[in-house]
Amino acid sequence: METESLVETLEAAGLSPYQAEAYVALLELGTASATDVADSSGVPAPRIYDVLRTLEEREYIETYEAGSLQARAHSPSVVLDDLRSRAGRLEAAAEEVEQRWEQPELEAGGASIVTRFRTVIERAETFIEDANHQILLSTTTANLRRLAPVLRDATDRGVSVRVSVHTDEADEHPDTSLFEDLCVEARHRPLPAPFVALADRRQASFAHHPDSYDRYGVLVNDRTHTYVFYWYFLTTLWEPWKTVYDATESGLPTEYLDVRHLVRDLRELGWRETPIRLRVDGYETDTGEECTVEGTVVDVRVPFASEADTGFELAGQVTVDLDADGEHVSVGGWGAIVEDVEGTRLTIVDAPRTD
Repeated sequence: METESLVETLEAAGLSPYQAEAYVALLELGTASATDVADSSGVPAPRIYDVLRTLEEREYIETYEAGSLQARAHSPSVVLDDLRSRAGRLEAAAEEVEQRWEQPELEAGGASIVTRFRTVIERAETFIEDANHQILLSTTTANLRRLAPVLRDATDRGVSVRVSVHTDEADEHPDTSLFEDLCVEARHRPLPAPFVALADRRQASFAHHPDSYDRYGVLVNDRTHTYVFYWYFLTTLWEPWKTVYDATESGLPTEYLDVRHLVRDLRELGWRETPIRLRVDGYETDTGEECTVEGTVVDVRVPFASEADTGFELAGQVTVDLDADGEHVSVGGWGAIVEDVEGTRLTIVDAPRTD
């Protein structure tokens, strides 16, 4: 580092311009009189004594009398400790500034664009910690390990967790032991994919794959925008890929991710001929209040698909009608408007055996 740059750096570290000039001059001179330091540093002679005294108080130098005032630089350990301490505080301050700028509080109905993946995954951890019903996650195995503690806690408190793990190579398969106690189901996508975390259909945390040209993240605290990420997850990161882990036991009760998955199985179970009892956790569409309804399936309405079609219908209204102790209740999926209830957790609790 050149002398001028060193002086500027010492000024940034808290020395005055005269103090920085005098100290650098003493480093070069070793031991010198106050007059020689003034001449070498350019500090005005009337000011040099105050400057040297201040440097001595900071333990940068020491002075002594030998016919005239002499000065010499201390062992640099004190200076080095001071500079390193300041550097550490500056680095911490830089990180704090970045953190506060990247992590604004997300108000209801809000969305933010961020530039660091660390912000995205930290906010995902918060969303998962606060979830009460459902978590959908697309991630690498490395990030799954990082999120494992909060996912395990969510599963323990009854949240339905489903994970889509992506790997870069088609022949690379995730270790299924990773999923134990973390989720009810996991699927494997042998292609790079974005990071997506959805919590309770209300919050979303998204980041492009690290190799993507576009490097930014999106944080959402809004049902409408989260709905878009849900469909992306369902159609691209979940539905096409094989299940590699399933924690559900055979038989009943059977829980469904989406009303469309439920309808597919209702057809196979022959809901018209035999009574099928369904429990629905979700929200009343007219008030937004949480609710739980249980009743017998009396109708399935899929306007854009025939009853013979057992595929996964992506378009149009899908409704399941229940007789809940004599009361008619219509149930829809995410974003339901015309039905009575938007179902977030759909569980067949009783159905005829098919074997």
